[in-house]
Amino acid sequence: MNSNNISLREVDSVEIVSLVDNSVDFASSVGRRDVEQVRKWVTKRLGEEWIKKHFQYPFAEHGFSILIHTFADEKSHSLLFDTGLGRTSVVDNAKRIGINLTQVEAIALSHGHYDHFGGLQKIVKVINRKDLPIVVHEDMFKTRGVANPDGSIRKYPKFPKEDQVKPAKFDKTKQPCLLAEDTVLVTGEIPRKTDFEKGYPQQRVFINGQWQRDPWVWDDRALIINVKQKGLVILSGCAHAGIINTVLYAKELTRTGTVCAILGGFHLAGKDYEQAIGKTVKKLKELRPSFVAPSHCTGWKGTFAIARALPKAFVWNSVGNLYRF
Repeated sequence: MNSNNISLREVDSVEIVSLVDNSVDFASSVGRRDVEQVRKWVTKRLGEEWIKKHFQYPFAEHGFSILIHTFADEKSHSLLFDTGLGRTSVVDNAKRIGINLTQVEAIALSHGHYDHFGGLQKIVKVINRKDLPIVVHEDMFKTRGVANPDGSIRKYPKFPKEDQVKPAKFDKTKQPCLLAEDTVLVTGEIPRKTDFEKGYPQQRVFINGQWQRDPWVWDDRALIINVKQKGLVILSGCAHAGIINTVLYAKELTRTGTVCAILGGFHLAGKDYEQAIGKTVKKLKELRPSFVAPSHCTGWKGTFAIARALPKAFVWNSVGNLYRF
């Protein structure tokens, strides 16, 4: 799809539920109208009796998954972005908070690392929708690993094969693509323009019988939603492309200047990435998002720096949180 031909529809609103992330916090106050903690919003929707009989607090893990509902012209659509680390984590957390996954119309994966596809096989069985599209990039099928400090390679779990996700099917694309009746845009490959976002230097890929450097993680993509009178909601799995590169490309693809919200992993954890925190925070301030919820692989140092620099926009994500824009 040529970026000049993209026509992302504006939505009246979007709801996002954090299904899997690295942290839970069911006690702290939020102080924003666009965020509700899990027990509060589940009680409103399912009632006190359901809470007493069925509700359980969801759990955290080193993984990422969010459920997205778009609302436009009196129609709604549901899709899942990433599927966590554990085989049953998304399914279990959804059950604990009363979410029906069979309503999911599509799954988009941010990239091919195991903490983002771990629950895929279990989820497609629960959804059980024939030809359910799973939007992927061909690089996700590579044999991957990470270089240890001693030079050895830790091999990553393999990405599922086509016959392991039936009755769903893979939809392979490097290009931007639209989902949910054109209300959600998958960015496709993200151009690398900043001088401080350098991918994943330790990543290796097994090709022709040997491990080779593969730092750029070209399969890293984000989702974009354009909310009427609010602007862009940008959702990132890990931002191996760089969260600033991601936001800049979202603005370019949609030809929209206003950034409403940025949510997801910013990959600022670890010594190779923490050196980019200062420049990332500076650029985020220039982008002036109304809402920012760095999570998953952002790390406490990056998260703290963003909270300090953007105190009115910052929200600490917890599994179970509901966001409305």
